[in-house]
Amino acid sequence: MFIKLKTYINFMKYRRLALLGSALLVLLSLVLLITRGLNFGIDFTGGMLLQLEFDSPVSVAEVRGSLDKIGFGGSVIQAYSEKGVLIRLKTDQESDQKKIVNSLRESLGKNVKVLRTEVVGPVAGSQLRRSAILATSLALLAMLAYITFRFQFRFAVGGVVALVHDVIITLGIFSITYHEVSMPFIAGMLTLVGYSINDTIVVFDRVRENFKNLKQWGVVDLFNNSINQVLSRTINTSLTTLFPVITLFLWGGEVISDFSMALLVGIIVGTYSSIYIAGAIVVEWYLRSPHEAGKLQKR
Repeated sequence: MFIKLKTYINFMKYRRLALLGSALLVLLSLVLLITRGLNFGIDFTGGMLLQLEFDSPVSVAEVRGSLDKIGFGGSVIQAYSEKGVLIRLKTDQESDQKKIVNSLRESLGKNVKVLRTEVVGPVAGSQLRRSAILATSLALLAMLAYITFRFQFRFAVGGVVALVHDVIITLGIFSITYHEVSMPFIAGMLTLVGYSINDTIVVFDRVRENFKNLKQWGVVDLFNNSINQVLSRTINTSLTTLFPVITLFLWGGEVISDFSMALLVGIIVGTYSSIYIAGAIVVEWYLRSPHEAGKLQKR
């Protein structure tokens, strides 16, 4: 399916309203993150590790289905043999261990032997989190430098602000839904960042191609025309990515739900921010400080 649009939409007409709405959503997300926080998963909080051995072959899906009935469906389950599984639980209570073992015996109709029980620390420890924050900060600075070199500093600021906007709003949605933040979620966020900046660069690149018409069109129409010219590409890319992600979210199961939800929110917010955050910031900057407008077309 390929959608080709020939209509003209005055996107920049609503840029200030969009910027105000996004600012309110970012503020609300920050308030939620401060007051409600995030539901960190086992990878961040630690918990209990159970090594179980069954008297007959068992699948991970069967074990997860049994645990889901008693509220432990989000546990990390790994099969190490036909009859043995490792279960990483977001709890360190002995009563929960007994509850899980009894549930497995009753629902699966198999004898279960507990080979090992131990309290484990978080996979994503404080050192790893600090390294992740440092790596993300360096990546943002690298993007800022690259877009400044390739376009202009104001374009770089617009692109990076759009990225930060996407990440904060996605975290806010995870906070309000209390969806678990796990390692798959981190993978989803990194994918979101790459998707969002790519969409923004496509718009900026078309703006650069049309920059020779700046004096004739003005900066508002320059962005409107450029966005409309790549609109078919943006919609087709978004839809072809969105449909598989929706499928993963609805039917992919508990294991990848965090990853697919992060992608689902990110695709929607990222497509929006490429136009109404990155583009709107550059337009407003040019309207207030147009004296550097001629530099882009020289590159």
